[in-house]
Amino acid sequence: MPAKKKPKIEEKHLQGFKYFKALGGIFDHLHEIGTERDHAGNRKLFFDHYAGLLLVYFFNPILTSIRGIQQASGLNKVQRLSGCSRTSLGSLSEAVQIFDPEKLKEIVCELAVRVLPTADGAIAKALEGLTAVDGTLLPALARMAWALWTDDKHRAAKMHLVFDVFRWTPVNVTVTQGNGSEKGQLRLLLERGRLYVTDRGYAEYALFQEILAAGSSFICRIRENAVWNLVEERRLTLEAKAAGVQRDLVVWLGCEKSGAALNQQIRLVEVATGKTNARGNPEVLLLATDRLDLSADLVALGYKYRWTVELFFRWFKCILGCRHLLSHSQKGVEIQAYVALIATLLISIWTGQKPNKRTFEMIRFFFVGWADEEEVLAHIAQREKHNQ
Repeated sequence: MPAKKKPKIEEKHLQGFKYFKALGGIFDHLHEIGTERDHAGNRKLFFDHYAGLLLVYFFNPILTSIRGIQQASGLNKVQRLSGCSRTSLGSLSEAVQIFDPEKLKEIVCELAVRVLPTADGAIAKALEGLTAVDGTLLPALARMAWALWTDDKHRAAKMHLVFDVFRWTPVNVTVTQGNGSEKGQLRLLLERGRLYVTDRGYAEYALFQEILAAGSSFICRIRENAVWNLVEERRLTLEAKAAGVQRDLVVWLGCEKSGAALNQQIRLVEVATGKTNARGNPEVLLLATDRLDLSADLVALGYKYRWTVELFFRWFKCILGCRHLLSHSQKGVEIQAYVALIATLLISIWTGQKPNKRTFEMIRFFFVGWADEEEVLAHIAQREKHNQ
C-alpha cells in the first residue's frame, strides 16, 4: 500500500514562539557567517536562520524531516521568528557545507555555564568537578563515506561528550567518524579543575599524565592485568567495605616501559560489583586515581556516577530524537548534534531542572498548542516539589 501523505504543516501547528524570543540573541552573531561564499549577494538563508529552524524542529513534533523544516520556513510565524524568508531544500542542503559547526559548539559551552547544579551536599562537594567522558555512535548510511566505522556497509558518526555530572550538563563536545579516537578527542577537550571519570577505553598512562598536567584529576577503570609496584596498602573503613571496596593501594603504576609515562604515585581501588564476569568469576573493578585525599568509598561512587553520561546518551538519541540524521555530511551531523545539545541546555535553563522525558513531552505539547503556559508551569512546579 502507498505510504500515507503527511498533512500539510500550518501555523496552527506551531506555538510557543515566545520561548525562542527569550533566547537573548544567542544566534545573532552567526548571521554574517558564510556570506563570503555569497558572491551574487542574494543569499536568503544565513547561519542564524538555519540554527533557529533546527531548534523549531527539535521542539515541535510536527516536524520530522528536512522537508518538513523547509515547509515550515514558508509560514509567517516561523519567518518572524527566524528572520528568513521561505527557503528551498537546495539552500538547506548547501547550508551545511558553508556554515562552521564550531560556532555552535561555542554556544554550547556558553550556555552550559548558565545551568545550575542539580545536586548538592557533602558528596557533590567532595567530588566537585566530577565530569564523565564517553563517546556514542550515531548510525549512518552506507553512502556516507566520511563516516568510517567497521567496513563499507557499516558507517557511523561518533559524538564525544564531556558531561558535568552534578549539573547533568554537556559542557564540551566533538563529532568524528565512527572509529575516531576517544582518547585523542579527550586530549583536545581537557580543562583545568575537573575530576574526569572514564571507562577502560581511556586507560592510557600518558593520558593520565596529560590530565594531571592540565590541572585536573581522574578516576579511570583500568584492566585487571595491569602491572604495579606496591608502595602502601591503606586500611579500609566500614564505609569502604560497605561500598564493596576490597583493597585500597598506593602504587607506582605500569612496568618499566609504560610506567615511564607517569611521574607520580597512583592510587588503585579494587571494588567488587557483586556480579560475575563472562568466565563466571566475581567481577572486580580496578579503579586508578590520583586523588589520595578521597575516601575509597567516594572513589567507587565517583566511578558509579560515570553512568550518568550513558543516561544522557539515551536522552539524546531516544527521546530528543537524534538517531535520525537530517544531513549526510560531517558538518551537517555536527550542526544537528550541537543544536540538539543547545535545545537540551535551554530546557535546563528554562525549567531550572534536569530535562526528562515527561518535561520534554509537556514542552512539546505546549509547542503544538495542546498545553497552555499555566499547565507547563504547573508541571515544572510539581517536579520541583517532588525533587525536594
